[in-house]
Amino acid sequence: MQIRTQDMHKVAQSGVASHWMYKSGDDGVSDVQQKTHQWLQSLLEIQSMSGDSVEFLEHIKVDLFPGEVYVFTPKGKILTLPQGSTAVDFAYAVHSDIGNRCIAARINYDLMPLRSVLKTGDQVEIVTAAHAKPNPNWLNFVVTGKARSHIRHFIKTMRYEEAVQLGERMLSQAVRALMNHAVEIPPEAWERYLRENAPSRRDEILADTGLGKRLGVVVAQRLLTLAGLLAEGEARPGPILIRGTEGVAVQFSRCCNPIPGDPIIGLIKQGQGLVIHTHDCPQVVGRHGRIDPDKLLEVEWDVPPGKLFDVQIKVLAIHERGVLAQIAAAISEAGANIENVRMDNDAEGDRYTEISFTVQVENRQHLARVMQTLRSLETVVRIHRLKTGH
Repeated sequence: MQIRTQDMHKVAQSGVASHWMYKSGDDGVSDVQQKTHQWLQSLLEIQSMSGDSVEFLEHIKVDLFPGEVYVFTPKGKILTLPQGSTAVDFAYAVHSDIGNRCIAARINYDLMPLRSVLKTGDQVEIVTAAHAKPNPNWLNFVVTGKARSHIRHFIKTMRYEEAVQLGERMLSQAVRALMNHAVEIPPEAWERYLRENAPSRRDEILADTGLGKRLGVVVAQRLLTLAGLLAEGEARPGPILIRGTEGVAVQFSRCCNPIPGDPIIGLIKQGQGLVIHTHDCPQVVGRHGRIDPDKLLEVEWDVPPGKLFDVQIKVLAIHERGVLAQIAAAISEAGANIENVRMDNDAEGDRYTEISFTVQVENRQHLARVMQTLRSLETVVRIHRLKTGH
């Protein structure tokens, strides 16, 4: 036996897209029908932001049969969100612009992180900033399809713009190295180059260069040749300067975690752009133990003061009360931030504990100071830098 209301019966008999959704006027339109109409509108918005049907399905599957939490806006309006929703999900539920510009949240008048999970009855106020933008890390904790689709759309747009900027830098440096001085490519050479290639716009060539689909030196040689400024040759460009602020178009490999001061090399990966590795990282060595020169670019550090980089260290310490607090205090005194910590109390028997830290340092010299500070502690037995690829 099934018991249902008249509204439930209408939805069951006619479906959510039934003719009464499109009646003119509001007479006879129930709260259930209005909510269904709003849900259908949100589906259209998610579909327009999704790249393909698989991504669209991923976005909406968590919205189909959710547990729900009921939270309040500062003005007392109730919003219904799936179980596990965070402050970022709430921000996008209020408005996409609020989600794109949110920087913090006040939950029940207390300032809380954006990743905070909401509970029924919470009052949520979103703090925004005019120049704020979505963080790709939000994808690790948002649960609603609307939030996920807007974040991914922004990342794709941001990635393209940053790839254009990086491609322009790579092309300019390649031209300067080939000609030994800066040269402006005339518009006629660009027009001829675009006719020879499928992309119809200059930005597409630059984006392809920044994302590793085209080599900057090859593009530069062809443009200079078309401009009559260079004969065919084998000259290669000088090093690309890495500032650490390039965004998603330049990535620092997680397999070797390079930091300023490490000898580095750039690996062109199609669709990912320029990936920075340490020069001895196994990932840049080919199948037969040789580096593929066509995929590598010479790079050098040019990082402004104050820029921080993640690095992993592993500490073997005597297992006693307060050892973690002692080591953490020493790291802080050395001027480094602790991003993550993990302990293994079973390391090498009961006498010792193994602690893995992800710390933020400015460069290799800063890391050396941190490690020297830790070595001076009586409780520290051994310490070394951790590279996951090794």
